[in-house]
Amino acid sequence: MWTLAGQGWWRGRALAAWVTEAARKGLLWPHLAPARGTAAESRAPDRCYSSADRKEKIDMSCFPVENTRNFSIIAHVDHGKSTLADRLLELTGAIDKTKNNKQVLDKLQVERERGITVKAQTASLFYNYEGKQYLLNLIDTPGHVDFSYEVSRSLSACQGVLLVVDANEGIQAQTVANFFLAFEAQLSIIPVINKIDLKNADPERVEKQIEKVFDIPGDECIKISAKLGTNVESVLDAVIKRIPFPKAHCRNPLRALVFDSTFDRYRGVIANVALFDGVVSKGDKIVSAHTQKTYEVNEVGVLNPNEQPTHKLYAGQVGYLIAGMKDVTEAQIGDTLYLHKQPVEPLPGFKSAKPMVFAGMYPVDQSEYNNLKSAIEKLTLNDSSVVVHRDSSLALGAGWRLGFLGLLHMEVFNQRLEQEYNASVILTTPTVPYKAVLSSAKLIKEYREKEITIINPAQFPDKSKVTEYLEPVVLGTIITPDEYTGKIMMLCQARRAVQKNMMYIDQNRVMLKYLFPLNEIVVDFYDSLKSLSSGYASFDYEDAGYQTAELVKMDILLNGSIVEELVTVVHKDKAYSVGKAICERLKDSLPRQLFEIAIQAALGSKIIARETVKAYRKNVLAKCYGGDITRKMKLLKRQAEGKKKLRKVGNVEVPKDAFIKVLKTQSDK
Repeated sequence: MWTLAGQGWWRGRALAAWVTEAARKGLLWPHLAPARGTAAESRAPDRCYSSADRKEKIDMSCFPVENTRNFSIIAHVDHGKSTLADRLLELTGAIDKTKNNKQVLDKLQVERERGITVKAQTASLFYNYEGKQYLLNLIDTPGHVDFSYEVSRSLSACQGVLLVVDANEGIQAQTVANFFLAFEAQLSIIPVINKIDLKNADPERVEKQIEKVFDIPGDECIKISAKLGTNVESVLDAVIKRIPFPKAHCRNPLRALVFDSTFDRYRGVIANVALFDGVVSKGDKIVSAHTQKTYEVNEVGVLNPNEQPTHKLYAGQVGYLIAGMKDVTEAQIGDTLYLHKQPVEPLPGFKSAKPMVFAGMYPVDQSEYNNLKSAIEKLTLNDSSVVVHRDSSLALGAGWRLGFLGLLHMEVFNQRLEQEYNASVILTTPTVPYKAVLSSAKLIKEYREKEITIINPAQFPDKSKVTEYLEPVVLGTIITPDEYTGKIMMLCQARRAVQKNMMYIDQNRVMLKYLFPLNEIVVDFYDSLKSLSSGYASFDYEDAGYQTAELVKMDILLNGSIVEELVTVVHKDKAYSVGKAICERLKDSLPRQLFEIAIQAALGSKIIARETVKAYRKNVLAKCYGGDITRKMKLLKRQAEGKKKLRKVGNVEVPKDAFIKVLKTQSDK
C-alpha cells in the first residue's frame, strides 16, 4: 500500500484534487453532496465550457433569452446595496465565501476610502433554480444624488430592480428618487427590507411606509440581512419569478447599447454593452452609429465579477466588448453598435446629463497642462456626466471649466484625478449656471440667441443689456424625524426656499418638498441639514428649471483695480455677507506691502464691504527722546505722504497661493 509521502508530493496533490472534485459531485459520499441551487452548482454547467479546464471560455448559447434576467440594485446611501451584491456573488459561486468580502464590486480606491459606490458595476451570475440554469446580470448602482445619472444609465440595461430599504432608517429621500426612476422606466420593482438583524430594526413599520409611499403591497417585501446572509436565497428566487426576461431576438441583426465604458492604456476602450438583438463574436466587424467608424471585435465576454472572455454574446445578455478603440472620444455612452453592412435603427440612448455645478480646474504648474488634459479626457470617458469647457485665467493660466452633477461628484472627480493619474490641480469655488434674457436686437444678433447661459461669472452681462436674469432652481425632498421639522423649515426659509408640500410617511417621519435656488444649497446646505437634525434627515433634489431672480455681479477691487478672477454672481439680498467673507479671506491671504492695500467688494460703483491690509512702516519716532510734539507730528506727516505717493505708483501683485486660498472650495463651511 503506497502513501502520499512515499509517492511524491505531486501525486498527493493530484489525489487530493480528485477527492475534492469527486466529493463535490457526490461520487464518494452522496449524503454530503451540495443541494441543488447552492453555490457549488450555481456556476455555469460543465457543458457550457469549451473543454474540461474551467478557465476556458464559456459558451453563452447555454443561456437562452428565457433563462436570462437583467436587474439592478437601487437604494439610498448606506442601505446595504454593495453588501447584498457581495452575498449574491457568494451564493452563486462567483467569489469564494470569506470574511474579506466587503465592497467586492467597488473597485475604485475612492470608493473603498469613502465607503460609497461611485461607479455602477456589472456582474454576471450563474444560478441553478428548479433544475434550470439561469444567467442573472446584476448591476450595483450608487446611492448618492450626485450619481443618479449612473443609476438611470444602468436601468436602461435592466428589466427589473431590487429596491433596498434599511429596516432601521426606513424610506429616505434617495429611495423615493430611485423608485421613480425605475417606475418611469416601467421596470419590475422588488422591495427588499435589509438589516433586519439590527437591534432597532422595525421591518413592519418600513413595510407600511413602502405601502403608503410606493403603493406596493406589504406581502411583496422580502426581509433579509445582507450582512449575515439571512434569507438572501429568496431574493434570487424572486428575481427569477418576478422579473421578466428581456424582449430580444438572436435572429435579428445586431443592436448593442453602450451603457458604460472604461479606458485601458494597453487595450484601449472597454465598452460595457447590453445586447437588444443579434449576436456578436470575436472577429466581427461592427460600426458605431454615432461616429460611423468601423472596428473589428478583439474580445467579448462577461464580468463574473472580473473579465471572463466568451466565444459570443447573445441577445438579452450584458457583457463587455473590446474593439480597438484607441481614442477616448470614439466610445460614446448611449451609442448603438451594429454589424458592418447590416445597419439598424439606433437605440434611443440616454438623455445627456445636465451639470448643476461648475468649477474652474487649472494645473498647479502650467508645464503639466498636456498631461492633465489627457487625464481629464480618459476620466470623462469613464464618467460621461462631466461637461468640459476650455478656460483661461490671467492669474492661474490655461485650464478648464468643468460641469458636475453636485459637490460630492466634484470632490470624487478631483480625488480620482489625483489617485489614478497622479495629477495635482487647483479647483476653484463652485458656481451654478445662470441665464440672462438679452434686451436689444443688436445683442441678440451678436450672441445668436435671446437667452444666454453664463457659466463663468466674469462674463456676466451688465444690467443695461438684459431684461431679466434667471437662476436655476431644484425641487428638494427632505425626509426627517418630526421633532426636527421646525429647525429645518427655518433653515430652508433662510435659503430662500418655497415650501411645496408636507406629508407624514408614518407616525414619526415627515417628507418635505421645497423649491430651492440651486446656488443656496450647492456648497454647505447638506452639512447644515445634517447638523440640525443630528444626522437623521436625508436630502435629495431634482432639476426644476429656471426662475427670475435679482442677481448682481460683485467685483473685488485691490486699491481700486478690479481682480477678474474674483468676480462673483450673487443674489442682491446676500451680496453684503458674501462680499464681506471674500474680503476677509483675501486680507488673510495677501502679503503686506510697504503701502496700505484697500480690499473692497463693489456692486457697480457702490462699495459694500472693505478690509485693509496695513503697510509695513518704520518707527520714525525712535530717534525722538523727547522734545516738542510738533517735531513728532512733522515726521509722521512726512512718512504718510511718502506712503501715499508709493501707493499711487505701486502695483499689488496677487501671489498665486493667495488666489488658491480665496478661490478654492472652503472646507470649513
